[in-house]
Amino acid sequence: MGPKTTKVYETLRARLAAGKYAPGDKFPSERTLVEDLSIGRTALRQVLARLVAEGALEVRGRSSYRVPGAVSVKTPDEVEPWRIHGERDLYDNRWVKLQLWDVEPPGMKRFEHHVVKLHHVAITAVLDDQDRVLMMWRYRFVPQQFGWELPGGIVDDGESPADTALREVVEETGWRPKSLEHVVTYQPMVGMVDSPHEIFIGHGAENVGSPTDLEEAGHIEWVPLADVPGLMARGELMGSGTLVALLHILAGRGKQGITAAH
Repeated sequence: MGPKTTKVYETLRARLAAGKYAPGDKFPSERTLVEDLSIGRTALRQVLARLVAEGALEVRGRSSYRVPGAVSVKTPDEVEPWRIHGERDLYDNRWVKLQLWDVEPPGMKRFEHHVVKLHHVAITAVLDDQDRVLMMWRYRFVPQQFGWELPGGIVDDGESPADTALREVVEETGWRPKSLEHVVTYQPMVGMVDSPHEIFIGHGAENVGSPTDLEEAGHIEWVPLADVPGLMARGELMGSGTLVALLHILAGRGKQGITAAH
């Protein structure tokens, strides 16, 4: 894309990231965007096609677009939450806290349940204009295994997850994303472990130097997205955050292919 098209792309992505359009909202028509952004229809369609490929938009009809996220399933209202009567610490340090919670499921007797509290984490998949994702080849001593991971780390006190995502990418890879979009917050082991994971997608990056976090860095490489299914099959994608981010990207591209087929 040329400078003008790139600027329009960054403008629309910034609007989407800022939440200007709610999930399920119809995106402005091509005619409206052409007039609003002073861009030709052909160039605009290149921008929209890229946003669809990245999962930021969905195609509805020949030239109608919507913001993804709308659902048809209703939230059940007859299911009751568990009652929590209290909690006590068994072990606590700067990395992990182990507790016992006194809980009571609906219609059942109270019992004590182990709960592990870990840190709040932010993880980022940075994409370039060649359909590649920025990854690190690292050794993890707990599973005693090498594998590919996305940059990420602990959200410090007083730091926003977005700031953590940006900081960790720079520290671990030496690349700075040009933009960041929050995708999802999830819990990797929701039955016993409390460790919120924030997933971000970055678009474009500039090299700002060498990694400063040498313990975390490992080997850094721009990995083709086309390689992701094969790496997954070989068991070389480590960590739930890496899998969630990459599967989100591939799912968005899959929707584009399904839409085009119809």
